[in-house]
Parts: sequence; C-alpha cells; structure tokens
Amino acid sequence: MAIDRRQFLSSAAGAVAAPAVLRASPARAADVVLKLHHFLPATSNAHQNFLLPWSKKIEAESGGRLKIQIFPSMQLGGTPPQLFDQARDGVVDLIWTLPGNTPGRFPKIEVIELPFIGAQRGIVNSRAIQEFSEKHLKDELHEVHPICVWANDRNVFHARKEIRTMEDLKGLKIRFPARLAGEALKTLGANAIGMPIPQVPESLAQGVLDGCLVPWEVVPALKIHELVKFHTEIPGSPTLYTSTHLLAMNKARFASLPAELKDVLDRNSGQLAASMAGRAWDDMVPQAMALVQRRSNSVYTLPASELERWKAATRPVTDAWLAQMKDKGTDGGKLVEEMQALVAKYDKA
Repeated sequence: MAIDRRQFLSSAAGAVAAPAVLRASPARAADVVLKLHHFLPATSNAHQNFLLPWSKKIEAESGGRLKIQIFPSMQLGGTPPQLFDQARDGVVDLIWTLPGNTPGRFPKIEVIELPFIGAQRGIVNSRAIQEFSEKHLKDELHEVHPICVWANDRNVFHARKEIRTMEDLKGLKIRFPARLAGEALKTLGANAIGMPIPQVPESLAQGVLDGCLVPWEVVPALKIHELVKFHTEIPGSPTLYTSTHLLAMNKARFASLPAELKDVLDRNSGQLAASMAGRAWDDMVPQAMALVQRRSNSVYTLPASELERWKAATRPVTDAWLAQMKDKGTDGGKLVEEMQALVAKYDKA
C-alpha cells in the first residue's frame, strides 16, 4: 500500500516532537519489572499521589518496557528501618524510606531536620534537600542509586490533650519520627517516644501515646483525626521540624538496565521527582484539615511569643549536632548555613 507523503511527514514530525517516549510494542509484556517496597498502606498519600503517578510516568515514557510494581505496608517482609539495606542488598529493587529510621547513620542529611531550619511547605524543603544532596550526600548514599531525596512540610502535634505552651507538653508521651525531633521534644519537656509511623494508630488507641508529631498528609490514611481531638500548628517558616525521605534503587539493578531505560529513570529523578513528592505532601494539607474540621477537632496555632520560647528551648539540639559533626571532621555550621540559604531560595521561588 502506498504511503501518502503528507502522512509520512506528519508521522516523522510527531516522532521528533516526542523523543523522550520510547516506542511501545503492542501486547508485549514489560522488558523489566522493578519491585518498589515501602512502609505505608496503599491508601496513603505518598502511595497514591507520588509513587503511583511517578511509576506510571516511568512506564509511559519507556513505552511500556519498564514497569514498577509497588508493594506497600512492608508486604515483602522486614521492618521500616530495614528498607535501606533491602535496596542496598538487592532484596528489592527500589525503596521509599526515612533515613531517620536508622538514627546516626546519615548525619549530614539531618541538617534540615534540625529545629527551625525547614520551611512550612514540602515543595520548598524537597527542592532544598535535593539540591543539598547532590553536593553533600554522595558519600552517605553511595551504597544505593538515589532517585531523589525530599522532605515533607511542617510536622504538627496531634494529641489527646490540648498543647498551647511548653508546659502543656511536660510529661506527655509524644511519638517522634527521627532522632533530632526526639531531642527537640525532650528539650520542650515531652516524654519522647520513637516508633515507626505504622505503629502510631494502635499506640494512640491503647494509650501508649498521648500524641504524635507528624505532617498533616499522613492523618487521613492512619485516621489520626479519629484518635485525637487536638492539633497544634507551629506557624510560618522556619518550622519546628521536617522529616527527610529517600527514594533509592539497588545499584547493580540500575547498572543492569539498557541505556535507554536508564535514561528514562534519570529523566524522572532528582528535582523532578523531589518536586512531585513535595507537591503531594502540600496538596494533602487542606484535605486533612477538612477531615479534622468535620469532626469538630480543635486546631491551635502557637502565638509568636510562645514560638520564641520554643526556639530558645531547642537551641541546644542544634549545638549538640554541631559538636557531633565537628567530632566527625565536618563543618556543621557551614552545612546549616547552606541549608538555610537553600530553604530561603526555594521559599521565594
């Protein structure tokens, strides 16, 4: 059958206009299937609004040749603190984890987790820590192939008792997400309890916890708004605390991919992926707060005078971290200055 010249030119132009998408083979199974393991349920914000869209984007741009199969809720075994090692050892291909689940293992990444360093918005923190990671975290993450590093929006107190002052925190059993948040809680008078996030709902229900320090986005998936009645916001930027996150791949698995599939992953790594994650956290805040309001829960925002007391009280946490970094031969003060500059840069963007 003869091909019309205009049809041929149109088809050729279309191919040139979309070079990033590989040609799909009809009714053909994926060449490569990667297993992505994480610790929250499939209903969680991260799964639904970051990992799933990101995986579909990878599949589409590879022309169906590269597929990512997601296993939530630790379905492939192990515990959340073991996820990094699962990627390193090739137990799974990809993981989403919190570096803070293994205290002290990734000291430089903690810089944005220091009290009153991170911004209120996730998109700001994510872009800042991703840029920071490209310069400073290659040594800490050398055992895996990083896809992106990001940090969520501000953490909020969700408690069974109202928290308006430091004195209200005294003795309360509050779950913290990572080491520095725990240290900050102690300086504020709380009984800081570390535990992986999946354990929080049952611990709240059984009275093991009086409250938790987590971002708004996780509230709907874990139904935290049904287990507590009081929520305390730390206003503005910088905020009390943000948590870092890591999406990483087994190095040998990445190296084994055909060059064109590596390119697809690379194009969807770094700032692009970090920004997707940051937006997913920020976009969930109004939805989570709407659920809280429907239950007539109380949302309180610290006034400026109380906020200054909290900043002064948590300063020893930063001082201790700086001393620890000095012992490791690292200029922690310089890292803090760089992170503050990056947060300011992206907060204005």
